[in-house]
Amino acid sequence: MPCTAALVSGGPDSAVLVWTLARRGTRVVPIYIRQGLRWEAAEQYWLRRWLAVFPPRGPQSGGGVAPLVTLTAPAADRYRGHWSVTGVGVPGAAAPDAAVELPGRNLVLVTTAAVHCAARRISRIALGTLKGNPFADATPLFRRALGRALTLGLGRPIAVEAPLASIPKAQVLRRAAQWRLPLGLTFSCINPRGRAPCGRCQKCEERRRGFRQAGLHDVV
Repeated sequence: MPCTAALVSGGPDSAVLVWTLARRGTRVVPIYIRQGLRWEAAEQYWLRRWLAVFPPRGPQSGGGVAPLVTLTAPAADRYRGHWSVTGVGVPGAAAPDAAVELPGRNLVLVTTAAVHCAARRISRIALGTLKGNPFADATPLFRRALGRALTLGLGRPIAVEAPLASIPKAQVLRRAAQWRLPLGLTFSCINPRGRAPCGRCQKCEERRRGFRQAGLHDVV
């Protein structure tokens, strides 16, 4: 059975990514990478919640989902003084996408996952990048180039994919609702209050906007 590693967070994009791969008959290995960012405790809590009941319904055939793998790639030195570490100046609801960019994040996440995958003969790594992502490390060119570099550096074939890259947020949410994925257990916030979303940050607003455009009610 083919196997693909999926880089996951606690959000709905990750849920749709994992189930998209599983429906294709792929064995999915979800990988979460801890970097020491301030929302990770809440994110990991909700990620484990939705993985525990995932998927509630769906086709009987499919590759299935392996247990969660958690890796570590500390970012405090790279993002010293940054809002993602300190919690000071977290971008609010009106902030543009550029305000929430973490430079090189996909590069670090994929490279960390690739070392783990190469040792286990997993040759494909999937990201939950969506249509409209404006960042330099979210382009097809970046993914192809990184895959080639990882293949050379690790001595094993590694492909970096983004199966949802042609799909906007609203369509991803509609797909999740159609598949009856546990959207109420997903989490999208960069300034949580304990395990609860703050409701005021840029990511909370992005989530609200996506549900609104999808014509869905967010149960969070």
